[in-house]
Amino acid sequence: MTVLAHGLGGATDLPIPLSYALVGAAWALTFSFAVLVLVWREPRLEPRSPGVALPSFVGAVVDSRAVRAAISVLSVAVTVAVLAIGLLGTSDPARNPVPGVVYVFLWVGVMVASLVAGPVWKILSPARAVHRAVCLVSRRQPTRGLVRYPGSWGQWPAALGLFSFVWLELAYPQPGSVTAVTTWLVAYLVVTTIGLIMFGTTWARHADPLEVYSSLLGRLSPFGRRDAGELVLRSPLNNLAGTPARIGGVAVAATLLGSTAFDSFTTFPSWRGLLADAGSSGSEVPPTVLNTMGLLGFIAVVGFAFRTSARATGGLTEAERRLLPARLAHSLTPIVAGYLVAHYLTFLVEKGQATVLLFADPFERGWNLAGLADRDVAFILSTHPAALGTTKVLAVVIGHILGVAAAHDRCLRLLPQAHRLTGQLALMLTMVGFTFTGLYLLFES
Repeated sequence: MTVLAHGLGGATDLPIPLSYALVGAAWALTFSFAVLVLVWREPRLEPRSPGVALPSFVGAVVDSRAVRAAISVLSVAVTVAVLAIGLLGTSDPARNPVPGVVYVFLWVGVMVASLVAGPVWKILSPARAVHRAVCLVSRRQPTRGLVRYPGSWGQWPAALGLFSFVWLELAYPQPGSVTAVTTWLVAYLVVTTIGLIMFGTTWARHADPLEVYSSLLGRLSPFGRRDAGELVLRSPLNNLAGTPARIGGVAVAATLLGSTAFDSFTTFPSWRGLLADAGSSGSEVPPTVLNTMGLLGFIAVVGFAFRTSARATGGLTEAERRLLPARLAHSLTPIVAGYLVAHYLTFLVEKGQATVLLFADPFERGWNLAGLADRDVAFILSTHPAALGTTKVLAVVIGHILGVAAAHDRCLRLLPQAHRLTGQLALMLTMVGFTFTGLYLLFES
């Protein structure tokens, strides 16, 4: 069975009907201006909201050293097994599960789990597990590294790490190559482990691309913690409001949002035709260069549009306006989450099953582990196009609504009274534009 089409292949799964896109766009536009003008006139979001305390035994289990140790051991064991399959198994991506593990479970599954349960990669990360073991042997605190993490770096290393992944997926000539995917995974693990040893857990929070991504989406989980560490249920918007403003935060969000939009765009016949012409003999621009330029272009447009609109306000000094994009970058997180669900839902559920089935015989020894070779993929989403289309539109629209609400509440806190309305108008229009464009890409792809 073939797991991968162009690395991920999520954009090709059942484009939504035009009527759904138009209705969703109308909802997004109406809500945006209703919130802006009529309903939400004072700041409401409080990241330290007490929430509703969960039973004490839940926190005891989640924070138990034995549970954390067991998860760490399992994480490292699974990682070693995946690397062994990648290095020693077949090079055919249609029979090797490693590309599916990375593209389906790591890139999508972990992030969807973070939306539900919080930043799970902090617990699942094999690099963190190895780092904790090194610190235990050397009797050092995991938070302390050999040198101090440069504050000027911010989240730029994470943005570069995320770009390396989306480049592999969307621009590399053979994104499904077992060798290429395994090489990326090994490089990620080596760089992350060295970063943790050098800079301590500050590296993971700021520079690990997967942890930064997981932590961003984890802010939309209904689970949170009080200052004393107690687990609570809390409004996702309150959790989101507690996202720290960091250098490079806009670059991270733009990379995630722009790459997803470009993934949909690559299915357009005009783009495919351009790549085909570039791939013909005698062409001066290879398809890889075109894809790289297109990917960078989408990311740059998203980043530039957001930065420009976030700073388009009066009543503040130039220095204060320069800080606004970083302080408002968290409002893009719900939009990123909405596109994650809309773009990759079918991919996660159905191609995820296909990946699991490939573990029946990962080394081509004639095995049939757990009877997986006798099972077939259940196409439970793609056989219900109306329900799937509705889910996709709702994901995009709800992401837009949450993003607008988060941006509006933050603007009420940051902008002077006289500029609260006009100062955020450009930002709201930009976010509406992101939603309209996303729905159009989902419709046309």
